[in-house]
This record gives sequence, structure tokens and C-alpha cells, in this order.
Amino acid sequence: MDREWNDSQPIYRQLRERVVAMILDGVLDEGDPLPSVRNVAAEYRVNPLTVLKAYQQLADDQIVDKKRGLGMFVNTGARGLLLQAERQKFLAEEWPRVHAIIQRLGLTPQELLDAAGAKPASKNGAGTPASKGGS
Repeated sequence: MDREWNDSQPIYRQLRERVVAMILDGVLDEGDPLPSVRNVAAEYRVNPLTVLKAYQQLADDQIVDKKRGLGMFVNTGARGLLLQAERQKFLAEEWPRVHAIIQRLGLTPQELLDAAGAKPASKNGAGTPASKGGS
């Protein structure tokens, strides 16, 4: 997980989004335990209650399950639920903005496909998660 926070949303929501990304990227699989609240709080220098709030949201959304004395674990079917929710969120919130930019710049579908096939230089030199599945 990235150690930097942005000011656009509360840290607990950013933590939740990071766990969601880990599940969608396959870093955390169904049945895997989440890192302990204490470890995350110490590693990222945040209040344990902040981590607990992020984890509680995941539990409320039935993405993870609490096992008393053992911790929290990724539920069976969590990735599918997240994919569906994140797709809907993207189409409702992000796509209209992206589409407007595409229209404003007059980009063609072929230009977009060519750009998607090109390997952009990233800040940290790491590959993109999409490259994992092959194209």
C-alpha cells in the first residue's frame, strides 16, 4: 500500500480504497486475512481507530468477515461484488468526465486503442495491474 495520503477524502476512506484495490488486483484473495489493525496503524502512522473504521466499512459492505480472536478475512465472492460496484461507480462518476475530455480533444477510438497498447512510462517504473492478465 502507498504511504501517502491526499486531502480530498478522509484517511479511513483512502485505506478502504487501498484494500479494495488489493482485492481487485489479486494481492488479497478470498479467505486471506487482512493485515492487523495494529500493524497497519503503526506502518502508516495513523490512529488504530482510523484503520478500524476502514475495516468496519468493508465488513458492513460484506467484503470481509470478522472472526473473533483471529481477525478479518476476505469473504468468498468479495472480488465479484467489488468488480460490480466499482464498474458501476466508474460508469456513473468517472466515465462522463473521461468521455467529455475525449470529445473535447477529438480523440478517435483508434487513437485511444493505440494509446492503451503503448507502454506509458510510470513514475515508479512498475508495470500496470492490467498487464498481469495479458492482452
